[in-house]
Amino acid sequence: MKIAYVGAAPKSTEEVERRRSLLQEWSAPGTTIQMAYAKDGPASIESMYEEYLAISGYAKGMVRLEYEGFDAAIVGCAGDPGIDAYRELCTNMLVVGPGMSSFHAAAVLGRKFTLLTVADSMIASSYELIQKSGLASMVTSVRAVNIPVLELAANREETLEKLVRIGREAIEKDRADVLVLGCMSMAFLQVAEDMQKLLEIPVINPAKAALKLAESLASCGLKQSKAAFTVPPKLPSEQANTIEELLIKRENKSTLGESYYDNYL
Repeated sequence: MKIAYVGAAPKSTEEVERRRSLLQEWSAPGTTIQMAYAKDGPASIESMYEEYLAISGYAKGMVRLEYEGFDAAIVGCAGDPGIDAYRELCTNMLVVGPGMSSFHAAAVLGRKFTLLTVADSMIASSYELIQKSGLASMVTSVRAVNIPVLELAANREETLEKLVRIGREAIEKDRADVLVLGCMSMAFLQVAEDMQKLLEIPVINPAKAALKLAESLASCGLKQSKAAFTVPPKLPSEQANTIEELLIKRENKSTLGESYYDNYL
């Protein structure tokens, strides 16, 4: 089985390989992991705008991976940015998101879960994703650690300490009985196991949850429903031959004036 991880590239090739090695270590025998980072996009995702910036590059990667015969692809962000679009574009390759995978795992393991996201700026969109997953009744809170994504690994012990403190607050004040890590950089810090020992409740690593769900569904021969995620109509009708051709550039600039288009578009 071939599974790809599609995300924003870390700063170094060493970090890319470290993450690939972890996914390979966590995978079942017979699974091969490949990292497929988008060439263009934000360095990290800490806002809805950055989510939208990432989607085009991720989409191109997903289409290429399906063409290359991959069985499944994991969206490399726990906010699952653009997942509906990738499911529309891919017919023969399963696409899973770490966010929804983790929420559904939490629903199996407990009655109420808290999501630990990276920043206050992601709290509202986190609630939206939980709502979209159909599990709004099972979330008790979304709490932010407020450590920038690119700084989470700078001091692992400090990050772990803060996650444990906020996780304990969620247990005591919100009555959470499961915690979900809402960031892939947290996932690759491997803090979930340490948190679980200290807090004595399940702590879900989104990278592992997505990987294991991908392996499970793909091994059953299951993919997203094309009745739910229809291929963009312009593609099968050949009005567009590639996903790039779905984007057109307007040549007539007279309506809003040259300066508007030159400066903003």
